[in-house]
Amino acid sequence: MLELYHSETSVCSCKVRLALAEKHLDYTSHVLNLSQGEHQTPAYRRLNPNAVVPTLVDDGLVIIESTVINEYLDERFEPYPLRPRDAAGRARVRLWTRQPDDGVHEMTSVLSFAIAFRHLLRAKSPEELARHYAGIPDRARRARIRDAVENGVKAELTGTALRRFERLAADMESALAQHAWLAGKELTLADVGLAPYIVRLAQLKLDFLWRDRPHLAAWFDAWRQRPAYTAALTSWIADNPAVALMAQSGAAALPELEALLEQD
Repeated sequence: MLELYHSETSVCSCKVRLALAEKHLDYTSHVLNLSQGEHQTPAYRRLNPNAVVPTLVDDGLVIIESTVINEYLDERFEPYPLRPRDAAGRARVRLWTRQPDDGVHEMTSVLSFAIAFRHLLRAKSPEELARHYAGIPDRARRARIRDAVENGVKAELTGTALRRFERLAADMESALAQHAWLAGKELTLADVGLAPYIVRLAQLKLDFLWRDRPHLAAWFDAWRQRPAYTAALTSWIADNPAVALMAQSGAAALPELEALLEQD
């Protein structure tokens, strides 16, 4: 029996839910409230010492890290494969699935907190905020989030984050000009791995990044027509207040963000 510890809006949780949906796999859901620190409790950290979501449990076997989870699911369950059979095709997929670990995920966190989530944390008392920071095991991540919360779009890495996504969007547009999906003619873990990040950009009103990239826009539209998108994303985030916060905060920050990207 599969169990998934996740949160509604977490990009990495969305990534694993997409893989589960595309592979038509059932699972028991354990939703964690990140704003309440449920991912930082001793019980959860015994499952995932990094205090992040998601975590997959398969009959007692604990798997962490969303890319590893998705590869495990595709290897463990043969129907509806999400990777090519040939070595060259699988290499193409890996070049895309490594993108989150090559700065994309870190920069998503920077933008999300600098634009929107800072408002949730700044509403906490100083003691609650201190406990929240103390519950982030990774020092570098803790420092990035603190800077984003305290300084908003003026945080040190905001421009770096925008440039990283500009590069990602350009790379995706180039690949998608050649074929319908990132690694070829068929949807793979490459598309599953990056879709939630494009969703987050759209939630933050940063879709100007593909305003002049028709192939990326068409890819995103194709995703939104798939049943898995509804099952893994829309059904979980439709009425989530964090989505409304991202939209409102993103719209307010948009002129400053566009100007910052043009500057850099």
